[in-house]
Amino acid sequence: MPPAPYGPPEPRPLARRLLAPLGTLAGVAAAFAYVGTVDPNEPGHYPVCPLLRFTGVYCPGCGGLRSAHAFVHGDLGAALGANALAVVGYGVFVVVVTVWLIRAVKGVPMRLSVSPVLWWGIGAVLAVFTLVRNLPFGSALAP
Repeated sequence: MPPAPYGPPEPRPLARRLLAPLGTLAGVAAAFAYVGTVDPNEPGHYPVCPLLRFTGVYCPGCGGLRSAHAFVHGDLGAALGANALAVVGYGVFVVVVTVWLIRAVKGVPMRLSVSPVLWWGIGAVLAVFTLVRNLPFGSALAP
């Protein structure tokens, strides 16, 4: 007798469920390995931030490559000094990927839904970070 057409779907194999989170992790690890190898403190390897080049204003990402380079080399102080918000982002990434991997192993789909309030909050943090790092009293946040 053939299986009922309306039963629960067959669970995907573990290797298939792990493909997306492990692929994402491999891509990010490769990017960090590249930035760890090719020093952004040496001129000529990476393009200059267009906002900084044309306006002299640090964007929220300015110093991110130097931060990643220092982080890869284990210098957390220099990573925080180059871009503290990027270091927070590394931590958020680790948490999200860990949850994604655990859910994939258990066979539970990963659904990341962010409320508009959280998006506005993230935007506000980025705006305040950008503003403060460009003012004299916030020079500690400048790269």
